[in-house]
Amino acid sequence: MAKADYYESLGVGRDASADDLKSAYRKAAMKYHPDRNPDNAEAEAKFKEINEAYEVLKDDQKRAAYDRFGHAAFENGGAGGPGGGPGGFDFASGFADIFDEMFGDFGGARRGGSRRSSSRGDDLRYNLEISLEDAFGGRQVEIHVPSTESCKSCEGTGARGGAQPVTCPTCQGLGKVRAQQGFFTIERTCATCHGQGQIIEDPCPACAGSGRTRKEKKLSVNVPPGVDDGTRIRLAGEGEAGLRGGPPGDLYIFLTIAEHVFFQRDGADIYCRVPIPMTIASLGGAIEVPAIDGSRAKVNIPEGTQSGQQFRLRGKGMSVLQSKIRGDMYIDAQVETPVKLTKRQKELLREFDNAGGDEVHSPRSEGFFDKVKDFWEDLTE
Repeated sequence: MAKADYYESLGVGRDASADDLKSAYRKAAMKYHPDRNPDNAEAEAKFKEINEAYEVLKDDQKRAAYDRFGHAAFENGGAGGPGGGPGGFDFASGFADIFDEMFGDFGGARRGGSRRSSSRGDDLRYNLEISLEDAFGGRQVEIHVPSTESCKSCEGTGARGGAQPVTCPTCQGLGKVRAQQGFFTIERTCATCHGQGQIIEDPCPACAGSGRTRKEKKLSVNVPPGVDDGTRIRLAGEGEAGLRGGPPGDLYIFLTIAEHVFFQRDGADIYCRVPIPMTIASLGGAIEVPAIDGSRAKVNIPEGTQSGQQFRLRGKGMSVLQSKIRGDMYIDAQVETPVKLTKRQKELLREFDNAGGDEVHSPRSEGFFDKVKDFWEDLTE
């Protein structure tokens, strides 16, 4: 009986791509799989047929030979044949291919031997609060982090005396086991080795077989100048120790900048609200304000300064990360109204108010009340 055309078996054209072949194969294999068609000789024969076709067409060299010579390319052992079993098809290989498509990890474990029992340690997070001065000038900070380290008694293997783990007898090193339920094959994590593929027959008493012990680490963290709120610093290899000799994780330090008593930060600039006595705001003068670098800055206040007026001090702001540039500092003037006046001071203020004549001395208030007056007049019209 003549063999069926491989392309027809998969239901694709001769110009089908590798992805088209794989998709068609998966659909056909699932349809004719023996688990779905028990005691069905026709379905089993079809299953072998589509697997034989896919074994040839997925290989570029075999496909080229088939396109040129047809089935004759594989007769008498030509081109290595489509498979190693009876009739040129290795049923076990085809069966494994389906599991490669559906459960790639299981198929890989089947052919690659036992799984690694070691795994990378977890990453750790540490929240560190620093002052605005520390963010400006940088600082070396010492922290204490609860963590784990590789067990010294077993050298991280988890077994007494540093012995190596053995292959799990339940899953044969695969880390997973299969169970048949009706038409379906269910795959579960091995309960004996918990998916590791290996077990420890004689656990280390110091670490109970985990290969690591608890320890508080004392670390020195370099906080560079110019960091901002939320900056993340990574310390490689300072996280949790790996399981059974695996590599350690990393430690991530998240910075939070504490609220400052004088300054508010906006990027590289800082703002400082400074109360200005009424006399200096009216007559003008000079005041001294603190700077973030610990120095003092002199600010000249012009006559008639109003609340909310800002004065800019160039280069007196925050440091910029990985740069020599500094931001600016802004002085936000807040004119202070005097309180607890003496009788004489009140008399002088009344004299000041009456001595103005028609001259406008409070442009903001007079302009505001003029607008209010116009507003009321509009409402009454």
